Amino acid sequence: MAATKKTPESGLATRRNATRRNAVRRYALDALRAAASRLSAARATGAVRAGAVRRAVRPVPEPAAPACSAAPAAPASAAPAPAPVAPPRRRRSAGAVTVAAGVAVALAAGTAGCTGSDEDTEGAAGPKRVKAPKSVVRLIGDGSTAYTGAQPGLKKPQRLKPGEKPPQFVVFSWDGAGEDSQKLFSHFRKVGKRHGATMTYFLSGVYLLPEQKSKLYVPPGHAPGRSDIGFNDTEGIRDTVRELRGAWQEGNEIGTHFNGHFCGPESGVGTWSVEDWKSEISQAKAFVKNWKTNSGLAAEKPLPFDYDTELIGARTPCLEGRDNFVRAASQLGWRYDTSGVNNQVWPGKDEGLWDLSLQMIPVPGRAFETLSMDYNFLVNQSGTTKGAPSMHQFWGNQFRDGMIQAFERAYNGNRAPLIIGNHFESWNGGTYMRAIEETIASVCVRSEVRCVSFRQLADWLDAQDPAVLAKLRTLKVGEAPKDGWPAFLAARPATAASPAVPAGAPARRQAG
Repeated sequence: MAATKKTPESGLATRRNATRRNAVRRYALDALRAAASRLSAARATGAVRAGAVRRAVRPVPEPAAPACSAAPAAPASAAPAPAPVAPPRRRRSAGAVTVAAGVAVALAAGTAGCTGSDEDTEGAAGPKRVKAPKSVVRLIGDGSTAYTGAQPGLKKPQRLKPGEKPPQFVVFSWDGAGEDSQKLFSHFRKVGKRHGATMTYFLSGVYLLPEQKSKLYVPPGHAPGRSDIGFNDTEGIRDTVRELRGAWQEGNEIGTHFNGHFCGPESGVGTWSVEDWKSEISQAKAFVKNWKTNSGLAAEKPLPFDYDTELIGARTPCLEGRDNFVRAASQLGWRYDTSGVNNQVWPGKDEGLWDLSLQMIPVPGRAFETLSMDYNFLVNQSGTTKGAPSMHQFWGNQFRDGMIQAFERAYNGNRAPLIIGNHFESWNGGTYMRAIEETIASVCVRSEVRCVSFRQLADWLDAQDPAVLAKLRTLKVGEAPKDGWPAFLAARPATAASPAVPAGAPARRQAG
């Protein structure tokens, strides 16, 4: 990875880095409406107000199109290993203050180009009619988000044909995605485009909340305005929104890493109830849906998606609290979770959600495996973010080679999707970022490999015959079908014809 030019640290950056170092030691060792009109309309309905503590955020109905003749339709077994360790998160700013999720009301949006019939009529020449656009940008709430149609660049998943070898999926994902002075978010967007990879960016909601509005966040079990990763500033919000917008338009997924990133047995997310998780999710959505109002950046472009429908999965802080989170996510209609620990085998479902958890992968030169995440390699190598510089290259190479070994045993074996988690951090001189970039460049260009987001993987899994997926799950880590893929996934013989049903007799219902 090309060296990134260093810029002088601000007081805010200095505080962030100091907090990050302390946290790592602790955890390692243990055209529609003007802004004024939108705000006045929202205030008139009572939608913009503080104090809505732990209130569910209800999706706002889409505004109706104006009457016209053609309104567009809105549309993985391994040697025993140390227990997986999930990373602490760095603070975006110092201080602790509060939060209450405010919900904005959608505004009526006009439809450009409604001019009656799309067909030209015979007769005297006249002005050429303008066809209604196939898609219309429609602002949601205060204009922080917008409906802009289907996400660009995504292909419809295809069901495997009988005897067809599955593609090798690889998912690269990022916890607490945000753009700061390191500019790693924007850098890895370029890396993804260069190698044909889409990814999942798990946004921490408080990264779209300015510190002066921190009391809007009311975390379960904590005082209003408390966050273990701090909050953001106006420029940080502007930069993060820009990267989120571009990432989505390039086919990447925007998931959530929730908000305050509370870990530990006493007051961490592992103590939360189902309702606590629902409150946290509601607030994470609200910070995305109201970033313009909260930051004062009313003139910025909206995020080009409806977060109520975009948000279908997550990874919990420190991989804690998974059981109740999965229950909450299931009730909310989400589609996947990636907060557990698996081996490299084909995934199944838990509470109706695809279990796309992180995986145990080789640690080259060691007799154990560890979790497929940069931080877990760090813990097993240096135990600190500032280890001996003479070891940086070795540690990065070890991480890279572990990921590639994991890839090869799946690619040449059971073809189970490979799940990798990362952080936009320059730990140990940025060696893990280099390792990730070199891995993407090595594997994503291989034949029959698809580097995709969790959403794309879930879409493909949903499109498959459940019987085929069940058979894939019989393959162990690195195990290729003994007689080859064509025989392993050959079409099942047709079932014998059922006896004829006498006329007038009720037909038996077949199992689905």
